[in-house]
Amino acid sequence: MATIAGSALSFARPVKAVNTSSLSFSASRKGNAFLRLQPVQKRFAVSYAAKKDTVDKVCEIVKKQLAVPEGTEVCGASKFSDLGADSLDTVEIVMGLEEEFGISVEESSAQSIATVEDAAELIDKLVSAKSP
Repeated sequence: MATIAGSALSFARPVKAVNTSSLSFSASRKGNAFLRLQPVQKRFAVSYAAKKDTVDKVCEIVKKQLAVPEGTEVCGASKFSDLGADSLDTVEIVMGLEEEFGISVEESSAQSIATVEDAAELIDKLVSAKSP
């Protein structure tokens, strides 16, 4: 028998731990509750492919372009929108990156940039494609 209080769930008997990525709970009627555990496939994994030097340079350019206050952390996962950037700011950031790295970013690629890491990965890809 299981007892539910607020967001806690306790069982009258010991329950074997199950490694699962999904848990659903529903109360069909007052007093009766059903608990269903089911595994969920891993859909994607996040990997950072950009070089640390590239990420650091992009962070500095973003800080400069957006006039980020001193002490505000800007890292690979930082979203431009969370730093206060609007679409015009993002265009200016891309132009600064093009100038710094000597590359040209297509508009379609520029629209997919949302984070510092996105920009750094694109830059690394464009720089390596440019090199013979």
